Amino acid sequence: MASRTLRALRHWVSIGLLVCVAPAALAGETWLGIAQQLAPSAGTDFTPHGTQPGLAYSLLRSDDCSGCHGPTASVPTSSAFRPHPSWAGSMMANGARDPLFWAALDVANHDVPGVGDYCLRCHTSEGWYGGHVVKAGLGQPDNDVTLGAAGCLLEGSYDAPDSYSDFSGLGCHFCHRNLAQGAGGEVLPRNGAVWLDDSDCNGAGEPCRHGPYGYSGSQPPHAWKTSSFMSDSAMCGQCHDVTSPDTASGPLKTLKLADGSDTGMPFPIERTYSEWQRSSYSAAVGGRSCQSCHMPVSEDPNASACIFGGFPNRSGDLAVHSFAGGNTWIPGVIKGEFSDTSAIPGSWQGIGRQALLDQSTQWARQMLLSAATVDASITGFRAPGSATTGSLTLAVKVTNLSGHKLPSGYSEGRRMWLNVQIHDQGGNLVAESAAYDAQGALLGSDAQARVYEVQQGIWNHNGSGQCDFVDGQGKKMFHFALGDCIAKDNRIPPLGFKPATIDDPQGYEVRPVAAIYPETTPGSGILVNFDRAAYRFNLPAGAVGPFSVNARLYYQTASREYVEFLRDQAQVNGTPGENTLCAGGPARPFVVGPKERTRGQYLYELWNNAGNDPGQPGYGKSPPEILAMANAGSADLLFVDGFEASAP
Repeated sequence: MASRTLRALRHWVSIGLLVCVAPAALAGETWLGIAQQLAPSAGTDFTPHGTQPGLAYSLLRSDDCSGCHGPTASVPTSSAFRPHPSWAGSMMANGARDPLFWAALDVANHDVPGVGDYCLRCHTSEGWYGGHVVKAGLGQPDNDVTLGAAGCLLEGSYDAPDSYSDFSGLGCHFCHRNLAQGAGGEVLPRNGAVWLDDSDCNGAGEPCRHGPYGYSGSQPPHAWKTSSFMSDSAMCGQCHDVTSPDTASGPLKTLKLADGSDTGMPFPIERTYSEWQRSSYSAAVGGRSCQSCHMPVSEDPNASACIFGGFPNRSGDLAVHSFAGGNTWIPGVIKGEFSDTSAIPGSWQGIGRQALLDQSTQWARQMLLSAATVDASITGFRAPGSATTGSLTLAVKVTNLSGHKLPSGYSEGRRMWLNVQIHDQGGNLVAESAAYDAQGALLGSDAQARVYEVQQGIWNHNGSGQCDFVDGQGKKMFHFALGDCIAKDNRIPPLGFKPATIDDPQGYEVRPVAAIYPETTPGSGILVNFDRAAYRFNLPAGAVGPFSVNARLYYQTASREYVEFLRDQAQVNGTPGENTLCAGGPARPFVVGPKERTRGQYLYELWNNAGNDPGQPGYGKSPPEILAMANAGSADLLFVDGFEASAP
């Protein structure tokens, strides 16, 4: 307790430096250097709130839970509902094996030295609370900030089983020791600033495992406590509302509006939980929790939470720990790079989980397919002649069926778009909007292209007097640790979305930017949960009908621009290769992962179809996944020119 008190006192001791810089000095390529000078020093505490490292009871490794909560051969379907196997293939379980995360972490640490401590808190629970990042805990001197914030002090390796490694993600013990509030009633639903139960559970010599069940008959072989918080969306909000870090002098970055005025509000990096809170899904009656979608209840007749008999059958009452989102790319990368490394001398042999990673990928695809609908109808047509062009106008409606904006979550590189194609009688493509070149991973930017995304930027980065999300050469930037403005947010709101709240009366944190979603009824403050897109296409002379229209909605985890930015930043910033960066760290040098490459270069090579074995096809360029298309019996093939013209 004394060490925590000292840490709290240290948090309030800071030296402020007021620097005045003329706006012109902030323009051009010198801006980042100036920003780094203005940023807090490397010794700043970016994680001052919530339970700190130095636990009285260390977090148990998640693989320790698999003996009781893992699959059994006698129940072939148990991998699809037992807690450990359904979790093990998810991004929740592999958050510190994600090469995209590590490449982005290096950029963040360059932009704001030491800020990686704030990122790693939600990406490696055992590592952070075990004192293997920046804060050591238990009265020990803190770790080297540069090494700790870069993840260089984590134990194990990317391909080490969780029993020996910090390179997993958010583990079982972390979630099942979560508390709704601190000892003083503090509620901290953002930035991973959680409260953990670190007390002896009824003399058991260990903390309670909190869960949704109570037991009157057979008792679990560990200390337990019934907790409604396990089913509360606020638990998910702890890591799925991400704000510019708190420091002793306030938030690192505050939100600026289009005119440059400063709201004074901490910059909202991600707002998935807040988006849900301000939608119909958060209603006490008729709403749906985060868990109800991302941990769906198993209907398997053999559903059970553990391998032991004597406990109730959980069919219809067991939340599957799938945690599916939209990421279908990185699980395949983790499978190919770290599942089986037995052929690599000096490796940990691999984490296994091949089938479980495939299972998580499939669950993510199912989640995407349930997220939206697309409807299309022809609103006008003029047939082309042998020497004259024709035209076709089209209305496409995209409806968000999810409980948050679509897409939601981490904004950098993540996007969704409408691809619209028109074919003639012979199946020839005669017109298209938002064409995607899979070989080059290039998305077309025609004037009608509908791309749903967030573009966060840096105010006046180029001396433009506006929110700049491209650099002086016109390339997109992704400096999330330095972001202080939003240039665009045209993502589709969820049902019943009301941006304004008492605490945020203008809805600054979540409202659309550079996009208009009308109110459901004037004055209601509730925005529609769909987007209507109008298209006009020219049909080339000589094209023969009937013509067919295909409207498809795609999602992509990482854009080409984002991957190349991470690669290029590693080079421009002079970031060392990972083993050099982490020299002297546990188990270094690693024999898997980036090794002598920068993390940005490694990610780029994975994206560019380079796997462990150059003879293998690799992982693709974050292939787009389809969410929905207008093909419900009529909308996918809309015939005109004297033929049937059908509309939904």
